Order: sequence, then structure tokens, then C-alpha cells
Amino acid sequence: MVETAINIEDRQQRQVAAGKIIRTMAAMFPKDQQTANFKHKLWNHLAYISGFRLDIDYPFNIEEAKAMDKKPEPLPYPQGRPKIRHYGKLVEESCAILSDMPEGTERDELARQTANQMRRMLLEYGHSNAREETVFSDLYRLTNGKIQLNPSMFRFDRTVMAMEKQTKKKKKKN
Repeated sequence: MVETAINIEDRQQRQVAAGKIIRTMAAMFPKDQQTANFKHKLWNHLAYISGFRLDIDYPFNIEEAKAMDKKPEPLPYPQGRPKIRHYGKLVEESCAILSDMPEGTERDELARQTANQMRRMLLEYGHSNAREETVFSDLYRLTNGKIQLNPSMFRFDRTVMAMEKQTKKKKKKN
């Protein structure tokens, strides 16, 4: 329909054809007619579908349709790899924040949460070496020696892995 309207020589007849196309488009989506800018969207779509070649008097500004035609700029993805791959970039960033924080309860809480997350990630990654000492030494290394948790004082949160949850669900009670 749009190609036919583009090829019509008379501008007045082309305008009438565009109106019929809009009515047809509106009939296809009767529920959407209650939205505030429904007609405006239809005219934008008509302009976009025609490749902006339909020479008519649009009742609305079709600049939004022209903005849809532009490709977005590519995102700058980070290029660096984390120092310890199984912990990921977020744990590394959390450790960088930790090393710059002044001593206090906020830093202690962030260190506790980071250590617990590191242990969960070790367990999820399938490390047979998911010992507490590994987390302590990795946290010490990632914070450049500024955070050293006391193994005798620090207690990890209880960690229930997804595999354990699934096996518990599969067991039937007699």
C-alpha cells in the first residue's frame, strides 16, 4: 500500500491514500487507540515504512521517525580482564573501593559482604579449593594488602548452592 501511495503522481490523491493507510493501520490495533499519541505514532510509522519518500503534508512532526532511523553509537566495552577470573570484574571493583575506604563499620560490612560473595563464587565455579583461607588470601591480594580478615573472628554466611536446592526438591517424602 505504501509503495502504491509513493507512486501516485497527484499530491492530493497521495494525501488521501496516506489517510486510508493510517485508518487501516489503526484498525489493526483497536486497543492501542486509547493511548495519548496513537495517531502521531501511526504517522511516524508511515514515514519510516516509506523510507521518508512519501511526499505528503504530515499532520504531525515526523522528526521522531527520523531519529528512529539513526543507528546508535557503539558502546565502549571494557577491554581488561579481571585479575582473578572466577571472581569477576564487580568483585575486583568492590575490592578497589574497599582499599580506598577509611576504617570503620561501613568498611567492615563491605569487607564481610565481599568475602561472602567471593566464597559463593568459588563454590559456584566448582573449585575444589573453596576453603576459607583461599578467600582470605585473595581478598588480601585484591585489596593490595589493606584488608586482612581474621580467620578466627570471621564467620562466613551459610551458603546453600543451587545444586543442593535441586536435590532437596527431587527427594520425595514417604
